[in-house]
Amino acid sequence: MEFVKGHGTENDFVVLPDLDDQLDLTVARVQALCDRQRGLGADGVLRVVRSEGKWFMDYRNADGSIAEMCGNGLRVFARYLVDAGHQPQGEFVVGTRAGDRTVVTHPDGSVTNDMGPARVTGTSIAAVDGQGIGGFAVDVGNPHLACVVDAPVDGFDLTVPPGYDPVMFPHGVNVELINVLEAAENGDGPRGGALKMRVYERGVGETRSCGTGTVASVASWLAGQGRTTGSATVDVLGGQVFVTIGPSTSTLTGPAVLVARGELDKSWWDALS
Repeated sequence: MEFVKGHGTENDFVVLPDLDDQLDLTVARVQALCDRQRGLGADGVLRVVRSEGKWFMDYRNADGSIAEMCGNGLRVFARYLVDAGHQPQGEFVVGTRAGDRTVVTHPDGSVTNDMGPARVTGTSIAAVDGQGIGGFAVDVGNPHLACVVDAPVDGFDLTVPPGYDPVMFPHGVNVELINVLEAAENGDGPRGGALKMRVYERGVGETRSCGTGTVASVASWLAGQGRTTGSATVDVLGGQVFVTIGPSTSTLTGPAVLVARGELDKSWWDALS
């Protein structure tokens, strides 16, 4: 069975082409694939399948749970489709559990995703390092609690899952810690502002990057200024992306890298069923 390994700003994924929709992708198989000692190692799995006449990104977190959306994964998914000859370079639509998303692949290997609206739904508090940190709840097709902080984000311990309000986030939440590096006036202009982010992803732990998390971070930063539109670069542990928040949707542009391909051993796969 074919696999491809790729990453978007070092948020890494196992891509499983399943063009005939035949794979039984169990929790045990996802967990084993993503395990960095007994499997290939990844933050998640992207199953490539056709649904209702379009490509569908069936995304699973490393713990086997199903997630609605993954911005870095969507870029890798789109890059795979072009690299495999399933789509021509340029613009096309990918289905996700958060809805259809338009992607544009570029000759330099980067991809721009339409991420849908970034909806600020309220405020809440994350418990990190024994302290309560306030932030904005942001829905980017999946739930986020994005917190702008004054202290350097490098100093926080994210080896322990942050605490959160289970009433506001009954299905868990991704928690972002954000430093403002540069605040262009109102976040406008071709560059906008510049942020630095670390993230704890539900079902995974701290990752090198989180695409939806970068969108949530920019939305939270703008909300703190009383604004709903703007743009910013976002530095993550694995690189840099560019986010725009518009009146009706948001976009995310960043690299998508395919690093390896091969075949999964059938006996290993079957033993995990």
